[in-house]
Amino acid sequence: MGQVHARSLTRLAHHYPGLGLRPRLVAVADTATDERTSAAVAAYGFEERTDDWRELVAREDLDLVCVTGPNFIHRDVGVAVAASGKHLWIEKPAGRNAAETREIADAVVAAGVQSAAGFNYRNAPAVERARALVAAGRIGTVEHTSIRFLADYAAHPDGALSWRFANEHAGSGVLGDLVSHAVDLGRYVVGEPAELVVDRATFIPQRPQAVAGARHFERGSGAMGDVENEDYVSALLRFADGSRGVLESSRVAVGEQCTYGIEVHGTTGAVAWDFRRMGELRVCLDQDYQDGAWATELMTPAHGELGAFQPGTGIAMSYDDLKVIEAHRLLESIRTGTPVGATIHDALVAAEIVEAMVASADERRWVTL
Repeated sequence: MGQVHARSLTRLAHHYPGLGLRPRLVAVADTATDERTSAAVAAYGFEERTDDWRELVAREDLDLVCVTGPNFIHRDVGVAVAASGKHLWIEKPAGRNAAETREIADAVVAAGVQSAAGFNYRNAPAVERARALVAAGRIGTVEHTSIRFLADYAAHPDGALSWRFANEHAGSGVLGDLVSHAVDLGRYVVGEPAELVVDRATFIPQRPQAVAGARHFERGSGAMGDVENEDYVSALLRFADGSRGVLESSRVAVGEQCTYGIEVHGTTGAVAWDFRRMGELRVCLDQDYQDGAWATELMTPAHGELGAFQPGTGIAMSYDDLKVIEAHRLLESIRTGTPVGATIHDALVAAEIVEAMVASADERRWVTL
């Protein structure tokens, strides 16, 4: 994610020349010393490198710090960045739990700095189109929503027992990693959930220990250790508008790679989006109640921010493009002093919803948000 942030910042002037800002990559902090890190530092043009993030926070020549490390450092770094008067771009989950995320949000407010949180899927032009159609009543009154975030990145039983599987380091499993995204997507397109009931499961209870220096999702070869957090989550939602929802997420779904999407049904129509077909929005609009047919809208340069990236309808955008949009909205926030895009406060709401999901699963009951 550090590389994604670096690429996004260097591309801003290409896609948004009118912004009038060209970020300079001054310094990077990383405890790793392997060739991959050295190659990345050279490739992205960082002027300096340190193995201690505190040195970045103490510098007076930095305006913005990106926090892209593992979950267990986010609170300490995020709070320190804001307290130093620097703007903050932090990946999700911002903290291992809602309390840590709230500390970061409070520090941002106290310092009066701007923030961005890594909810990139809401930046897709087709998602913004879906949100606009729902808000304008084009599908009537929302009745029910389905949100699915399925992946196979942890499906191999010999995948190493990395920090992601330990609560001390990750805070949670698929809840923090994918469900936080799913929650934000539902909030952005439909609205706030009001109640929920949740089930969760760990399908691979033990994994082999990682070898020293191993990267994520490499095969482990050490002694078996316990997986401390969930592989799978399913939830029933009641939104504040009275509509219902279903949310399902897994990190061990064989056959699924980035199967992320949302489908919203209303009294007179429906919309559906699939991340794997990012530039398309499936719509069922302006038809009779029965025998309605789906059509596919290709996003045009007039939809969302596609025009900043591609000149014509149907030309694909990428995951990285969504992060460039995220960076642009943060810099607009810094330039104007008014938050634009997903902020640390959205990360806090997502963390609070995730915490309610944990309580629901543990106590086997509906939880009011």
